[in-house]
Amino acid sequence: MNLSERLALHAAAKPSHVALSWPGGQLMYSALPAQVAAAVHLLQATGVEVLALDIGNGPAWVVLDIAALQLGICLVPLPPFFSAGQLQHSLRHSGVEAVLTDNPARLRQRISGILSNSQTPVYIVEQRLTWITTVPDLNKKVSLPAGVHKITYTSGTTGEPKGVMLSWTQMHPVVESLAGAVGLSCRDKHLALMPLAVLLENIGGVYASLWAGASVVLLPMDKIGLSGSSQLNGEQMVQALTRSGATTAIFTPQMLQNVTEVLECNPELRLPLRFAAVGGASVSPRLLQRASAIGLPVFEGYGLSECASVVCLNTPAGCRPGSVGRPLPHVRLRISEDGEVLIVGQPFAGYLGEQSPEEECWPTGDLGELDGDGFLYLRGRRRNIFISAFGRNIAPEWVERELTLEPEIAQAAVFGEARPYNLAVVVPRTDIPLPKIEAALQRVNRSLPDYARVSRWITADAPFSTGNGLLTGTGRIRRDAILEQYKQTINSIYCENQTA
Repeated sequence: MNLSERLALHAAAKPSHVALSWPGGQLMYSALPAQVAAAVHLLQATGVEVLALDIGNGPAWVVLDIAALQLGICLVPLPPFFSAGQLQHSLRHSGVEAVLTDNPARLRQRISGILSNSQTPVYIVEQRLTWITTVPDLNKKVSLPAGVHKITYTSGTTGEPKGVMLSWTQMHPVVESLAGAVGLSCRDKHLALMPLAVLLENIGGVYASLWAGASVVLLPMDKIGLSGSSQLNGEQMVQALTRSGATTAIFTPQMLQNVTEVLECNPELRLPLRFAAVGGASVSPRLLQRASAIGLPVFEGYGLSECASVVCLNTPAGCRPGSVGRPLPHVRLRISEDGEVLIVGQPFAGYLGEQSPEEECWPTGDLGELDGDGFLYLRGRRRNIFISAFGRNIAPEWVERELTLEPEIAQAAVFGEARPYNLAVVVPRTDIPLPKIEAALQRVNRSLPDYARVSRWITADAPFSTGNGLLTGTGRIRRDAILEQYKQTINSIYCENQTA
C-alpha cells in the first residue's frame, strides 16, 4: 500500500479529523486527497521526472511530496541550511529539471547560473509558489535507477554531499515500523521541529504520523525558535510545543538541551508530549537523565539516511538508558568482528553516481555492541576514533557530549590523533569569561578517565553552524572541516609543548 492509498482509507474512516494544520489553516483527512490530486494534475502536465523542493515547512511541501511519490517522480528536497555550493552540486548531480520554491529571489541569488530565466506562479493549498526550470547540463546526462522516489543529500562530514537514493519500498517499512513502535494513533499531534527537507522529520515525523492517521502541525522555523543556521531559542520552542498541543516531536540533541534548560528554570511548565524522540547526533546520558527528571518522555534512537532515517529506537515498551534502543521490527543488523554495526540486506538503492551496494551486509561506519536483549549501544564513528600517542582508542563524541552539558560550553570538538594529550576547540556560551570555561573543563575532566581528559583548549572564532560548514543539518559537527580551520593553531600548541 502506498501513502496515497493509506490517506484514502483515513479519509473514509474519519473524514473530519485534522491531517495538517498550520498558522491560519488546516486540512481535514477528507480534503487532503483532493489537494494531492490537484498537485498530481499539475505535476503530470509538466512531464518532469526529477523535481526539487525549496519550500519552508507548510502544507504545500507535504502535498507536493505525496503527489510526487504517487506519480513516481524523483523528489530532491533542498535543505534551507545548505550552502550555495551544496545546492548547486545537488541540482546538477541529480539532474533536477525544475524547482518549486517559495522564495525565487533568494534562490536565484544563490544559484542563478543553474536556473532558467523563465518562472511560472503555481498555487498549492492556496500557497503561491514559483516553478523554475533548470538550464540543461549538456555535458552530463543523469541516469537514475528505476523506482527511485527520493534523493536526499546528506550534508555529512565531507564538503560535497552524497545523494542517497531511496524508493518507497525502502521507506515504507520504516514508516510502518515507526508508527507501530511509537503507538501513533489519531489521538496524536506531531509538531515538526526540523525542516521537512531533513529526512528524519520527513519520514519519522510526517510520513509516520499520516500513516497512523495522526495530525501534523506545521510551523515556520522562526515560529519554532530556529533562526539562521545555528540560532535556537529554547523558550520559543517550549511555547510552540505547548500552544500546538503536540504529543510527539523529534529533537536533535541541541534542541533537547535548550528545551530542558528552559523547563529546569520553569518547573511550573509542563509539555503535552507523550513521546519525544532524540537523534541525529550523539546524545549524552546525563542530558537524557536531566530531561527525564523534569518529566520529558524522551527516547533515544539511531539511524542513517542510508537506512531511510531510523534503525533503532527506545520506546515506552522497551527502553534501556545508554542504548539507542532495539532495531525496528523490519531491521536486521549484526556486529562485525571489529565492532562495526552492519545492516543486513540493502537498506537503500545506493549513492547516485556510484555502483549500487551488492554486499550481503551494509557497513554503517558506526561502532557498537548488542546486549543479550537486543539493545544497541554505540561507541562512536569508526572514522572518528583516534589513537593517542599512548595507544589508547578514544571516541571524541563521548568527550564532546560531556563538555557540552556544562552550562558554560555551547559546542566542542576534541582532537588528539597520535598526540600525547587531547585538545578541544570550544564554543563558549555568550559572555562567559575564560576562567569559567576552564573551570567547566576541569569539572568534566574529573568525571573522565585520564586518557580521555582534555588538557588544552582554544576558543572557536564563531559557533559551529551549517552556514559556515562546520555542522551538519542534524547537529553533527564536521570534524575534518573544524580541524582544517584550526589546524595551524592546534599544531602550534602541540609543537610549543614539545619544545618546552
